Formats: sequence, structure tokens, C-alpha cells
Amino acid sequence: MRISEFRNGKAEARFRTAYERALTELGPRPWTPLDVPTGYGTTRVYRTGPAEGRPIVLLPGSGGNALMWHAHLDALAARHPVIAVDTVGEPGASVQSAPVADGRDAAAWLEELLTALDLPAAHLVGCSYGGWIALNHQIHHPGRTTGLTLVDTAGLADPGRRFYTWIILGGLAALAPRPLRPRLARLVGNSAVLETELMALVRASTGFRRRLPPATTLTDEELGRLTAPALFLLGERSALHDSRAVAERVHRLVPAARVEIVPGAGHSLPTDDPAAVTAGILGMAARRAG
Repeated sequence: MRISEFRNGKAEARFRTAYERALTELGPRPWTPLDVPTGYGTTRVYRTGPAEGRPIVLLPGSGGNALMWHAHLDALAARHPVIAVDTVGEPGASVQSAPVADGRDAAAWLEELLTALDLPAAHLVGCSYGGWIALNHQIHHPGRTTGLTLVDTAGLADPGRRFYTWIILGGLAALAPRPLRPRLARLVGNSAVLETELMALVRASTGFRRRLPPATTLTDEELGRLTAPALFLLGERSALHDSRAVAERVHRLVPAARVEIVPGAGHSLPTDDPAAVTAGILGMAARRAG
């Protein structure tokens, strides 16, 4: 099995330039970059916020990196230490060195990362694919973290053709001239295309070959093994799944979990309603486990 990497040196240089520009424009001040070795590659994380308190660990969605959380960082870091992660195998500053074959491997990578960072009581936040990793981590490594906030997470239902159409249309909208993007964002239901710096980074990542496993749907038995406090934030108009059907499934299998369907929001929930996402994370991070 191959690993994620850039097509060539030119593609990598183009991305690195865009990445550094986005860091300058969007990164909070101050934040500290750390490169953490794991068995799956060197993982870049960024620390910000106070030295003491319950840490919040942020995992991005597919094709993204730590910068997708830029609009949330100031509010989160005002109350908690925050660690924003460039997931290994995604376009960012992490460098993959070994294949990630499935959810168990993804969970093992995250467990190594949290151990190396000495985070035995962190609150995990995952968006979409990052939520799938966080769920797998809780299933395979229970007890490491105090809770979960899952932002329109993958892995709760099989994505249909509508989701892949949404991805394609969003990509085309991001390539359109800037004056046209607001109208196109409304038409396709993807507010993320209005994020100018992030979209420049997405365009610069076209030379990156992503070789991570698909977010397979978790079984009833797997979901039933979740014991940590969890908040499932679902976009009412999510293209990834039928949010009401997913909410019913979670209520049935994880009765202790909280489920909130955010009105008017889609799969791009962090940009559709950033206030709801930030409030959900802070509320869950403040809870006591158990």
C-alpha cells in the first residue's frame, strides 16, 4: 500500500509556499509548531492557549489541515490549551512514512501522537474524516481522552452519490472568480469556498496524492462501544448523510451521547455556523468525564 505524497518537487514547493502564506494570514498569535515522530510519519501540530487546563485536540476533515480551525482558535484558546493537528497523510506539514490501512491504523497513529504529547485527558474534536478517526480512537483506545465533539462526522452512514456531487461542485466553485463565489456557495451549499486563503491552499494541493483509507461506516457493535461523553453536531442540510436518520441511529446505539442538528447548516458546518461549533466544543470540553 502506498503512502500520501506530492507528485513531484515542483508540486510540493508550490504547496509549501501557499501553506506558509496561509499560516501567516490565519494562524493565531502566539502558537508553537511541533513536529512529533510516530510510526506512521512525522506529525506537525500547533499549540496555542494557556499552559494549564484540559487540552482540546483538533482534527481536520479530509484534504484539510490545522488551518481549517482558524476561525475557532481564539475563542477556544481563551479557555483551554489547544493542539491543532495536521493529520498524517493529508496535505499539510506532516510527512507520512508508513501506510494507514484502515480505522485501526488511524487510531494507532492518533494514540501514538497523544502519548508523545503527554495528553492523557484531552478532549478530541474531529470534523468529517477527523471525526471518523476520533471515533476509531475511542473504540480501539478507550480511556485515553475525556470526551468527543464530532462535527458532521463521517462513519455514521454510507455516503451516497449526492455527497460526491457536492464535493465536485464545491471544488468547481472554489476555482471560480472571487466575485462569483458567494452566489455559487449558496447554490452548492458549501460556505467553505468563501475562505479565500484556505481555497488557495486547496488549489495548491492538487499535486498531492492522498492515500488514506475511506471512512468506512462503523457497525452497530462498534458505535455501541463508545463510553466517553460525546456531542454529535450534525448539519441539517448535510450532503454527507441524512442527519435525522443518523441522529436516530446515534440515540439508539449511544443513548448517553448528545446529538444536535444545527438548523440551516450543511456538511461545511464549521463555516456555516462557526458559533454553534465553537459553543459545542467549549461546552463539552468543560464537562467532567464519567
